[in-house]
Amino acid sequence: MRYYIGIDNGVTGTIAVLSEDKSLQYFVETPAIHEQSYTKKKKNIGRIYYGGLCEILEKYKDENCIAIVERPLVNPGLFNATLSAVRALEATLIALESFNIEIRYIDSKEWQRELLPQGLKGSAQLKKASLDISSRLFPIHKELINKHKDGDALLIAEYARLKNL
Repeated sequence: MRYYIGIDNGVTGTIAVLSEDKSLQYFVETPAIHEQSYTKKKKNIGRIYYGGLCEILEKYKDENCIAIVERPLVNPGLFNATLSAVRALEATLIALESFNIEIRYIDSKEWQRELLPQGLKGSAQLKKASLDISSRLFPIHKELINKHKDGDALLIAEYARLKNL
């Protein structure tokens, strides 16, 4: 059995695991912690909780699986968001590599082009469409999808399953 691990990168993302027969094995918010920043300025930062991420991934270490990781935001004009996304990606990669899970990157536009309606503009419309479509594709998990306010990881995993990655 092949498993597809969809990872919506970041400390506010989600992780979904689908089997090749489309059964949802796992769907959770990315484990994250918030703590005092390492800079002199008083502020909090979000980080991936590595131990929690490893607990999720360890179940799949000996399975035939692939992790599809959405590329992080990298924009010099959004320095703090970029820094957070890159920190999250590094922690995620280290966890995946420690369990020898194959990694493939995906741009959001790639899976969105296949699974979301055409002509959507702005992140609010894309997020709503993601919620609607993931709820339609996985109706028994609609409550959980709405609780997370995010269906992206499910759709990333479904895209990988449909493309037989």
